[in-house]
Amino acid sequence: MEIGAQLYTVRDYAKTTEDFAETLKKIADIGYRIVQVSGTCGYEPEWLAEQLKATGLKCVLTHYNLDKIKKEPEQTVAAHKLFDCKYIGIGCMPGGLERPEIYDNFVSDFHAPAKIMAENGALMMYHNHHFEFMRSNNGKLYLERLAEDFTPEELGFTLDTYWVQYSGGNPAEWIQKFSGRVPCIHLKDLAIVNREQRMAVVGEGNINFDAVLNAAESAGTEYALVEQDSCYDENPFDCLKRSYQNLVSMGLK
Repeated sequence: MEIGAQLYTVRDYAKTTEDFAETLKKIADIGYRIVQVSGTCGYEPEWLAEQLKATGLKCVLTHYNLDKIKKEPEQTVAAHKLFDCKYIGIGCMPGGLERPEIYDNFVSDFHAPAKIMAENGALMMYHNHHFEFMRSNNGKLYLERLAEDFTPEELGFTLDTYWVQYSGGNPAEWIQKFSGRVPCIHLKDLAIVNREQRMAVVGEGNINFDAVLNAAESAGTEYALVEQDSCYDENPFDCLKRSYQNLVSMGLK
């Protein structure tokens, strides 16, 4: 299992291709060799392939445009193959499950694209927040229903440790529950600051990452991607560096 950086953490430093290229260099300088591309400016896949090669980085996962995934799945896979990326991510369910029919529409809209992606050698990935831990009208959690309504060949899960814990779940247990379907996970710590829950540097909050990493190893996880959506008054590059150093001290590289 390899450590990676989720570039959404440094999205404010990747709003132009020039800044994006510089940000990739900074990520590589920290020691990361794996990245997830998400929240950046628009880019041509050929350009991204060049930047990754120049910095010695590999993109293993994206959060991609939902309309392109839904309407152009074959072209989406072809674009990802240009920078050697097989995991194509959905960052959030459209509408955030504010109404029950949103879930049914999601399954209807993305089932066929997921099959097409699988047939073309890619895997659609779903990233959870907290609302997937609501119970649906059949009594099951929406996250459980996603695992039932899509086959392992059609949908993988980028389980997010922060959002699982925020929702009252045990991140290690959920990783084990989805064993074989979590090639990528998001490592994000949860701390209590001034009586409020906050996202934190990995290893500086309250999540048991020894248990998380052990579960991920046994579940077949390939990439542990550090993400910190909010760094508050800290520099996000510094946060990514501390997370990297803490994970190395835990035995990851």
